[in-house]
Amino acid sequence: MSAVTFLPNPTEPRDLPGRVHLTMPAEIDFCNAEQLLPLIVSEARARGDRLEVLVLDLSATCFMDSQGIRLLNDVRHRLHPGARLRLVARPDGVTSRVLELTGLRRDVPVYDNLAEAMGS
Repeated sequence: MSAVTFLPNPTEPRDLPGRVHLTMPAEIDFCNAEQLLPLIVSEARARGDRLEVLVLDLSATCFMDSQGIRLLNDVRHRLHPGARLRLVARPDGVTSRVLELTGLRRDVPVYDNLAEAMGS
C-alpha cells in the first residue's frame, strides 16, 4: 500500500496589515513541493513591498521530507528584501523535529502557535 500525497492546496491567505498566513497541506514531499512554491511566492508577491511577514502554518503537516525543507528555503530566498518568513509547527510534531534536524530552525523562526507567529 502506498501513501497518497494530495496536490498542493494551501488555504486562503488570512491577512493582517503587513502579514500573510497560509496553512500548508498535511504532507509536503517530492509529489507536491514543486507545485507549492509558485503558489506561496505568488501570494507573497501579490502584496508587494507591503509584506512584512509571511507565516506558513505547518501545524497540520504530519509529514515533510527534504523537499519540504528545500521549499521553505526557496520561499525564504524569494521574498523581497525586508520581508521575513515565520513558521508555525507543533513542538511535539514530526515537522518540528525535521526543522530542527536540518538546521532550518536556526535560520527561520518557528513558533508553537499561530497567534505568536502573527504578532510583531
